[in-house]
Amino acid sequence: MADAVPIRRPSSVLDELNEMHDRIMRRAFEIFERDGRALGRDLENWTRAQREMMWKPAFELTEQDGRFQLEVATSGLDPKDIDIEVTNEDIVLKADTHHEHTAGKGIVHHCEFESGQMFLAIHLPRKINPDKVKAELRNGLLRLSAEIAEEGRARKIKPEAA
Repeated sequence: MADAVPIRRPSSVLDELNEMHDRIMRRAFEIFERDGRALGRDLENWTRAQREMMWKPAFELTEQDGRFQLEVATSGLDPKDIDIEVTNEDIVLKADTHHEHTAGKGIVHHCEFESGQMFLAIHLPRKINPDKVKAELRNGLLRLSAEIAEEGRARKIKPEAA
């Protein structure tokens, strides 16, 4: 059974990207300070902060019959925890992930589950109608269907004789 996932229109996708960039920058600076302000490790600190703070799920974007179909691997996420924002040119997906060990699990010998934020921003090749985007989550796969706006659809025309 598929669960519907609510969709909202953001004030600005650029604002979302800038906010994420600022969070990563702050965390990279924390790593820099914690490691004794070692110079020459900017990229390493940045990528480490990025990995700690967010994960980018695998996705596939296809187009058929005047619609974009987006499939995103979101295993382990509940529909209520996924935030989907759409504009006429972009889709942004966010979700907070949490993993905790409880005493009832016994001794944890190895764990690769992490807490953090899923973040995926996709700039679409053509404009869509944000009011006609639908999303559902089934078996760990988030499926979005977005109607391409009339102005963005390709059409064939034949020249007329002058």
